[in-house]
Amino acid sequence: MQGGYRLQNITSKKTADKPVLSVITIVYNGEHFIERTLKSVVEQSYTNIEYIVVDGASKDNTLQQVKHYEEHIAFWISEKDKGIYDAMNKGLQQATGDYVLFMNAGDQFYDGTTVENIFKNDSNADIYYGDALIVDDNNSDLGLRRLRPPKNLTWKSFRMGMLVCHQSFIVRRSLAPLYNLNYKIAADIDWCITCMRSASKIENTGLVICRYLTGGTSWQNQKKALRERFDIMKKHYGVVSVISSHLAITARFIGQKLKGEKRTN
Repeated sequence: MQGGYRLQNITSKKTADKPVLSVITIVYNGEHFIERTLKSVVEQSYTNIEYIVVDGASKDNTLQQVKHYEEHIAFWISEKDKGIYDAMNKGLQQATGDYVLFMNAGDQFYDGTTVENIFKNDSNADIYYGDALIVDDNNSDLGLRRLRPPKNLTWKSFRMGMLVCHQSFIVRRSLAPLYNLNYKIAADIDWCITCMRSASKIENTGLVICRYLTGGTSWQNQKKALRERFDIMKKHYGVVSVISSHLAITARFIGQKLKGEKRTN
């Protein structure tokens, strides 16, 4: 099942001198969270947005909510997929914008002017990135993400963990490959590093770009996620570098845990 104004031969009006951002939302049985995402995207002040929604044949009222916003959605599809990254690949294959960004069910732009502010000063970078505010199921703020984006991001930065939230990572579409489906949980890390290795200019927006719904696949499958992350880091950075980085990450984690325990004593 498919829909969207693109299938009705309707072309959304875009400003010629501004880049088009393809926002892709992946969802499955997300009736409790999908509307906050849909509204966040369609209510952006920036007009050059191409919105794509990929639903994994939800069994709840997700699709009805998507159809409610259909006049603002370039393309949507609802069918079974082989997992989240297969669904993301479907979205990438439908994208026609200059840049792509994933904003999945429950996630939102920080505010209504976020995309406009991203492209305000510089519209020619290969990658734009920023910070992420964590929210819970009730959309209550839980504070900024623990891993903070560095001032200057390079493909080597992720040796110390995924320092930039996927929903705060905007990539020139021509540099964005399909996700590696051999990774079931951590393919987004591999994808981000691959994009950065191809980029010539990576721009720190200095903005909080997204409100990120806490949880997700990697949190639900911690052991498998860690194994996949190690394999990805080894592929990009080599064994010696990854082992030393993981020792530093472990030390950082222990230090943070000890600080937390001291606060509670």
